[in-house]
Amino acid sequence: MNTVLFRASVIAALGGFLFGFDTAVISGTTDQLREVFGLTPNTLGFTVASALIGTILGAILAGKPSDTLGRRRTLSWIAVLYFISAIGSGLAWDWYSFLIFRLIGGLAVGGSSVVAPMYIAEISPARLRGRLVAITQLNVVSGILAAYLSNYLIAQFQLGSAEWRLMFGVEALPAALFFLLLFVTPLSPRWLVAQGRREEAVAVLHSLGADSVEKLIQQIEESLALERHSMQEPLFQKAYRQPILLAIAIATFNQLSGINALMYYAPHIFQMAGAGEDSALLQAVAVGGTMLVFTLAGLAVIDHIGRRKLMIIGSIGYIASLVAVAGAFYSYGTDFDDFGSTVVLASLLVFIAAHGLGQGAVIWVFLSETFPNRVRARGQALGSFTHWFFAALISWTFPIIADVSGGHAFAFYAVMMVLQLVWVVRVMPETKGIPLEEIQRRLGID
Repeated sequence: MNTVLFRASVIAALGGFLFGFDTAVISGTTDQLREVFGLTPNTLGFTVASALIGTILGAILAGKPSDTLGRRRTLSWIAVLYFISAIGSGLAWDWYSFLIFRLIGGLAVGGSSVVAPMYIAEISPARLRGRLVAITQLNVVSGILAAYLSNYLIAQFQLGSAEWRLMFGVEALPAALFFLLLFVTPLSPRWLVAQGRREEAVAVLHSLGADSVEKLIQQIEESLALERHSMQEPLFQKAYRQPILLAIAIATFNQLSGINALMYYAPHIFQMAGAGEDSALLQAVAVGGTMLVFTLAGLAVIDHIGRRKLMIIGSIGYIASLVAVAGAFYSYGTDFDDFGSTVVLASLLVFIAAHGLGQGAVIWVFLSETFPNRVRARGQALGSFTHWFFAALISWTFPIIADVSGGHAFAFYAVMMVLQLVWVVRVMPETKGIPLEEIQRRLGID
């Protein structure tokens, strides 16, 4: 693999690491936040969801600057937002200031979920695109694991009221590193062509080791079709109906699995199932480790067996594990014994494995492939917005529903995954190994 291509992909995917870290770090602080700010189940849900409100806004807003400023410069601004959020959340002086800094972090998460996979897709050859874009998800998972591990290690120092502050503050270090490394990445060749900077695009493609550069440039120009279309034309029109519906569906199902309920509330869920506080934090580390292993597996095979087969395998794993967790909560209620706790832990590890191999490996790859060059930024933004809208909804409502019955929440997620399986089998197209411009044609877009 070309060195420049691999390095640029890994650096861009660091946005995914921060995405994962920022998503999961709050899971180790919920009990302290509840105590420090006097939160009820409803206000705790809102506190967790506050970052997701920012994420929704970040996903909506990221498309425009990535088209005007470029993918790389937009990622640089995203790195700055991550840094501000980390420092500010750690130094927050009251609940309202904490919400503001978490919202800023959410803007960064939403933006990086749009721009990082899109940038990698645009610099990657078709035969490697799935694996390279999936590096973003691998880094998301690495960030989640790093957050769980960081929370566990910080908790061992018994820092009292400073503990939750340090958990948030450590994110400033990878944010600063991300910002600095972006200076050595090339610009997106497809963005350069769209800006009329053809010679620069040719030079970048040569540096990335692309084959048949002139032919590829011509295909990109044809896909843009700027003599008949504008880079500013509306996304919501009949011509783009199919990719729009595909993006909304995969992003919606991703969150209706309940994955972010587990990411944000993992220690709390394990405590509900009878684990002690330290044990719950350690079990959360096991969740992160399992996701990392199976995301690596998904990354290794996504360009070989395809997106659809991974989604089918993941859907079946989701259904089996969620039914088991729901059954455990219905059986034990709030009075878990060791066997019941083990069932919940084992089932959630299967759930995480299914996610890492299926939706986790596929979603950002599929979203980055679905839309044509001229509306890709806005299409990716739509998919990310949908993802984060439902993430906010799930994260806000989970503690409220779980306060009544954990079984209700997991049973609902199981039903949703049955619907996902039906959608994958009947509707979802395969995009493995197909050039971006060819996918556009296969979806009937001129």
